[in-house]
Amino acid sequence: MNMLLHRGAEKLGRQDLLALPAPDSTQTHTIVPHHQLVEATIESLAYRQIKVVKEEYGISKDAAKMFGVLTLDLDGNGLNLVLGLRNSHDKSFALGMVAGYRVFVCDNLAFKGEFFAVAKKHSKRLMDGFADTVSIGVDRVQRQFLPMQERVSVWQNHQLPDSEARQLIYKAFVYDEVDAPKHVMKDVDRHYFNPPHPEFEPRTLWSLQNAFTEAFKVLDPLPQYRATASLGEFFETIN
Repeated sequence: MNMLLHRGAEKLGRQDLLALPAPDSTQTHTIVPHHQLVEATIESLAYRQIKVVKEEYGISKDAAKMFGVLTLDLDGNGLNLVLGLRNSHDKSFALGMVAGYRVFVCDNLAFKGEFFAVAKKHSKRLMDGFADTVSIGVDRVQRQFLPMQERVSVWQNHQLPDSEARQLIYKAFVYDEVDAPKHVMKDVDRHYFNPPHPEFEPRTLWSLQNAFTEAFKVLDPLPQYRATASLGEFFETIN
């Protein structure tokens, strides 16, 4: 789960961002054209030889708010990190960059990942060091690659007996340790023991996490956001 648009925002391509109008900056509020944030981020990633394998963008009806997600391939090993972007012209939120292997960017202003890389107000001096701001954010993302890879590797190599997997599913729902409606419990069980994707066939802690997120796809945006956020906290507590 990466980007959800349900408050009137529309999806568009990177090339379409160039045609979007941008208002003039004021003495106290700096306007960063949406395409400029995206281009600076792509260039900074390319400089570090970080490959973008997928990108999605959304724009509000008045073009004042932009949301984006970039899927990054980590060294070609099949593990992807997601970089979320957002920008506004109407002072509704700060320029932001968030990253993780579970990122949620929504036009209802939900913006979550494993960590924030950039959160900058549109102050009058923002553009003075804009390229450096983006570069520092990408550096922060890159420094998280290894610890994230190591964490996921532990989950991928943690074999689960079927009884333990069922206990974790039971614990998540019956004891309300995951903020998700109980009716999706059967779907989690089904996706884990009969996975729809071959990469999740191994009976591991990583496959179990993906069974949860697959089951959450039937939920509306806000419940899906809450469920996914609490899922990360739940698995962080598992020794």
